[in-house]
Amino acid sequence: MKIVVIGTGYVGLVSGACFADFGHHVTCVDKDPKKIEMLEAGQMPIWEPGLDSLVESNVKKGRLHFTTELAPSLAGAEAVFIAVGTPSRRGDGHADLSYVFAAVKELAGALDHPVVVVTKSTVPVGTGDEISKILKENGAPEGCTVASNPEFLREGAAIADFKHPDRILIGANDEKAREVLREIYRPLFLNRAPMLFTSRRTAELTKYAANAFLATKISFINEMADLCEAVGADVQDVARGIGLDNRIGPKFLHAGPGYGGSCFPKDTLALLRTAEEAGVKNQIVSAVVKVNDDRKNAMADRVEQALGGSADGKTVAVLGLTFKPNTDDMRDAPSIPLVNMLANKGAKLRVFDPVGMEMAKPHMPEGLHWARDEHDAIAGADALVIVTEWDEFRALDLDAVAQAMNGKLLIDLRNIYSRAEAERAGFDYLPIGR
Repeated sequence: MKIVVIGTGYVGLVSGACFADFGHHVTCVDKDPKKIEMLEAGQMPIWEPGLDSLVESNVKKGRLHFTTELAPSLAGAEAVFIAVGTPSRRGDGHADLSYVFAAVKELAGALDHPVVVVTKSTVPVGTGDEISKILKENGAPEGCTVASNPEFLREGAAIADFKHPDRILIGANDEKAREVLREIYRPLFLNRAPMLFTSRRTAELTKYAANAFLATKISFINEMADLCEAVGADVQDVARGIGLDNRIGPKFLHAGPGYGGSCFPKDTLALLRTAEEAGVKNQIVSAVVKVNDDRKNAMADRVEQALGGSADGKTVAVLGLTFKPNTDDMRDAPSIPLVNMLANKGAKLRVFDPVGMEMAKPHMPEGLHWARDEHDAIAGADALVIVTEWDEFRALDLDAVAQAMNGKLLIDLRNIYSRAEAERAGFDYLPIGR
């Protein structure tokens, strides 16, 4: 089957490469000529494990192509996936759909035969209806139909998630769209991946509901972590105790500095705006957003208090800047308010991330020491703060780290060390919720 994917960001590029790996012929289209040049040269615009080799393999096999020209790529296409960004709109937090609607308008004028237009982008309820209207108003051929196929990919594990999904959600109001998408995902039938067909509006809302629920679990366990610290309990044991209940489950019950990334922050806000416009209260989601914002803003105060009440003139090493490991994504990363607030408090900061340094720089204050590696970051520090749980930070030689530092303060915002091993190395150890 011939597929066109509009947008070569995280979702579009991963989806396009995986569809090509299924055996489909895929053309990825993007307005940014520099990005297309990079992809044609085998360079990835995002960091995702295994993506470079997957793209290279399918380009060599002639199944994956990149272009800035939409119209020529549409010849013979049966499905066009919209995978452009939907960032939070400034001022009200609603999803900015301008990129989606611009892509659909251009598509309508370029088509000479009917296709199934599929939204992969995360979009509010009713967006599919508006896309159908735009197609008709801008001369799309009779017979074009619109479907919703939300993605549920974890950054850092996106290829595995795409090929071994928990479910494939397809929102379509007609049989033609269902048939085309059923055929596109047919290679996954061997993996027994559940395919759930719903109405288009239901699929659009399900994506937001899923992310809001996961964000709720994170904010909940972070509040439990604060309570554990106050009453002398261990949040990791609490999380295990409730997570073994299969009605709750163990995932997303890891206490830390708050959630970030490309999905949870913007999707919870967009869901709130949708509910507001519909005249429905979403008090739980509203509380989740506030708890998370407060959480991230409180991390610098936690470090300052650990430093004796003042960070002024203290050297603080920060390991991990991206919002999670195995990605270079800095969107709404907890490290951003932490580093900026510590800098405002007068701290001298030495920072390191294995892959996110360049992406982090626009979000960080001036005057930082951008370390070559974790050892360079740690050298001479009064305190070490672990913000992102990269694998290479999980097995540091704590004895050597203690010797390289001036102080003996280890603030573990991801609970990757035990108190016993940290204290054996001579550290004052401050975990989360333990």
